[in-house]
Amino acid sequence: MWAWPAAPKGAPRIHFGTPTWPWGFPRCGGGSEGGVPGPSPRVSVPLIHPRSTPISASRVEVGHLRPAYRRLGCGAMGGEQSLALPPEKGPHRVGCADIMVGHTQQGLFFRLFYPCVPRDGAERPLWIPRYEYCSGLADFSGHSRRWCAPLLSIAIGSCRVPLSWKAPFKPCSSGYPLIIFSHGLGAFRTVYSSICMQMASWGFVVAALEHRDSSAAMTYFCTAEAVREQWIPHQQVPQGQKEFYFRNNQVHHRANECARALQLFRDISRGNSIPNVLPQGFDLSVLKDSIDLAKAAVMGHSFGGVTAVLALVKEPGFRCAVALDAWMFPLENVLYPEVPKPVLFINTEKFQTPESVAKMKRLSSRNSQTKIITILGSVHQSQTDFAFLTGKLINRVFHARGTLDPSKCLDITSQAALAFLQRHLATWLPSPGSNWQCLEDVGKCWLGSPWESCWLGLFPAPAK
Repeated sequence: MWAWPAAPKGAPRIHFGTPTWPWGFPRCGGGSEGGVPGPSPRVSVPLIHPRSTPISASRVEVGHLRPAYRRLGCGAMGGEQSLALPPEKGPHRVGCADIMVGHTQQGLFFRLFYPCVPRDGAERPLWIPRYEYCSGLADFSGHSRRWCAPLLSIAIGSCRVPLSWKAPFKPCSSGYPLIIFSHGLGAFRTVYSSICMQMASWGFVVAALEHRDSSAAMTYFCTAEAVREQWIPHQQVPQGQKEFYFRNNQVHHRANECARALQLFRDISRGNSIPNVLPQGFDLSVLKDSIDLAKAAVMGHSFGGVTAVLALVKEPGFRCAVALDAWMFPLENVLYPEVPKPVLFINTEKFQTPESVAKMKRLSSRNSQTKIITILGSVHQSQTDFAFLTGKLINRVFHARGTLDPSKCLDITSQAALAFLQRHLATWLPSPGSNWQCLEDVGKCWLGSPWESCWLGLFPAPAK
């Protein structure tokens, strides 16, 4: 439904606007980065006015599932849908909780993934935390929320994440390294639960932000007056405005949020009282003395990938960045020389353009520790949880899978990220696959025709 059919080779192309996905762009889309050269006329979608909802009217729902279940079923719709997230590969069990700080749009909202103390019969959180997010996905995709939101709710609204909801935090005297994670365009804090869960299982605390720059499918904050929810819908590029300037403002807003998130953890480590304004919220004070802020990294996918790069410029406390299939278009050229720390670019095979890769190479030419790798057989959505949705209807709608098995893609992504972080955060990880040597000789490369081919055993070689 949201995929464009391939045109015959050499056929003339007419571009009616950049197709969008609820987790990022299907190409390095927009402006000069789009799959078709030249400007991209758009159909404007009017901004939905934020509405207020009493906080008691709805809440984050959790439910009970037996711990043995890892394939978590959803409603039957065109075949049974399920979110088949792989179990944790690391030595830690993982818990999660939602954190909201502040009563204004300038506050922070994120899902925290952390090593936890296992509990029998632990609750499992919903993957789509609220019905409003289905409405946001419908609006973002350009479909009527009148029919699309209920369809999404029926199909995937009951999917649950195989994590322990608000499980007891597992203290660490030496301190866990920290990752601030930035989502892609039209996504939100739970869409990357698979990669965040894997990183937490290897001993990271991961804060997956939900950005409030109108790039999320939907988000909200709780006002102090009468404790009401103020919703912030996704905003399309305003008609008549150039996309670069609109997205550039957003990426700076996002990078500032990443910097503020790191500052929040500094305040927690100092023993400052930081209230979680959500009802029956997770107590942040338990994190004190258990996070090593000298080992902080920033990570993101698509729009979040370039956000991670910019966050290195804005916040010196970040030691390095991991950019998953980064959409480089919104970052201004003058900032490239100012990126001071190493970046690991983990690209998929079907998303990047030569222009985007050239921008990554500008960074790698200035820092020999910056690496660019591509996972063959993967597509842009392979690095999101959408790749793990099973069922005929969802696969037809989202087209979220490449030829590479999504579990294998997740393994490659997490092991490459672990190797890079182990090197640049100077932290020991008990992971047999997270050896820096597997990346040391990769350097700057694009795997697959027509680019220079190079690969190691960690990555799937091209078919002959």
